[in-house]
Amino acid sequence: MHENDSIQQLILRDITRRNLLKVAGYGVGSLALSAMLSESGFAAFQKQKHVRTDPFAPKLPHFAPKAKRVIYLFMAGAPSQLDLFDRKPLLQKHNGEPIPPEFVKGERFAFIKGTPRLLGSPHEFTKSGKCGHEISNILPNLQKIADDIAIVRSMHTDQFNHAPAQLFMNTGSPLPGRPSAGSWLTYGLGSECEDLPGFVVLISGHNNPDGGKSCWSGGFLPSVYQGVEFRSKGDPVLYVSDPDGVRRATRREELDALQDLNKMRENVVGDPEIETRIAAYEMAYKMQTSVPDLMDISKEPEEVHELYGTKPGEASFANNCLLARRLVERGVRFVQLYHRGWDHHGEAEFDDLTHGLPKLCKETDQAAAALITDLKRRGLLDETLVVWTGEFGRTPMNEARDGSKFMGRDHHPHAYSCWMAGGGIKPGLAYGSTDELGYNVATDGLHVHDLNATILHLMGLDHTKLTYKFQGRNFRLTDVHGEVATKLFA
Repeated sequence: MHENDSIQQLILRDITRRNLLKVAGYGVGSLALSAMLSESGFAAFQKQKHVRTDPFAPKLPHFAPKAKRVIYLFMAGAPSQLDLFDRKPLLQKHNGEPIPPEFVKGERFAFIKGTPRLLGSPHEFTKSGKCGHEISNILPNLQKIADDIAIVRSMHTDQFNHAPAQLFMNTGSPLPGRPSAGSWLTYGLGSECEDLPGFVVLISGHNNPDGGKSCWSGGFLPSVYQGVEFRSKGDPVLYVSDPDGVRRATRREELDALQDLNKMRENVVGDPEIETRIAAYEMAYKMQTSVPDLMDISKEPEEVHELYGTKPGEASFANNCLLARRLVERGVRFVQLYHRGWDHHGEAEFDDLTHGLPKLCKETDQAAAALITDLKRRGLLDETLVVWTGEFGRTPMNEARDGSKFMGRDHHPHAYSCWMAGGGIKPGLAYGSTDELGYNVATDGLHVHDLNATILHLMGLDHTKLTYKFQGRNFRLTDVHGEVATKLFA
């Protein structure tokens, strides 16, 4: 830097060709503004100045959507499909017998050693609803809404350990660093809500998912599209509150000054992350008013609390289901609930199939069913896609780790179940099947990439066209795979 250099000279020296065109455009824009400010153009200007220009502004889908929003219930740890949704009489008949060797030849398990023995379910199933879904008796509330859901019994994945499988399920890659499904959706469609993020995450259970915050990361997309974690106890969002002693008006003045500085720098370097930072500060300011009211579920009628099993002030899956309904009512595009603890290996009573699994079902069954009922009676279910799933399934064999006498199942990527409702899904549908032991998919397999392609399609997005260029090539949620499962559609 030379002593006699002016600020203007320094800016001209650092400017790029792209920014030169951008900055030069301001002069042309000022001429148009002068015309708009004339008496005849003032009304048009007044209308235009209120148009949203932030990254969450609603965007047009590729085609007419069947759903406008998603509530994704992720049961981290992998629920046992054979004890919840996929009844296997032959497995019961041959309970305790060694599995036929052709099933496990060359198979790689997470924990099973030697030749495992088949394990029938300790739980009874009931044909539920007019559709006749066979659902375990440890899900009595789901049985009551059987005609509202489609059960997929033919899910399969490429991963058999928790962290990579959860990442794969959420981002289409077993490695961290890719954008999650919620990030892709808000990038592709924006949000219908001005004072809340387009993608909100709610967590309950023992702790965070094994995949960590990478499960709702924005990856290489602009960071404004990453999931924002809300807490159902304590401060709803960390670090959003004003510091002690700072008045609201003072905070507004500080943010205005900071925004001016950020815009000056953005005009010079053209870094899109500066625009993201500006948007994040503005969203945080709006959330200081909108979030406390949103998170206060105590104002809900007593009948609603009885329906969900909610207790205001507690951190629970039930509270999060009610919050999910309140969020989509306000226009949030993608709400994802994680409930950890479904890893039932049978090492002890707390993680076996006869004690641990029913406990998890009791924590989640009432609220998940209530969510569907509540959305339906409010006229929201038709435009809200609800997905319930884990990251993989469980083996038809008993794990018997270290000779344990408790019943448990190892990780199983070849076949598992999920259910879906609303948002264009055919209610009461049974989709796909597995073989007589529940080991492999037999018909209408639905891979993780297929599920993600289907979710995007229901939201009006072609998964092959929703791309983002990074490191020289176009990326997408489904990588180079994925087929839309149209048989699921109503």
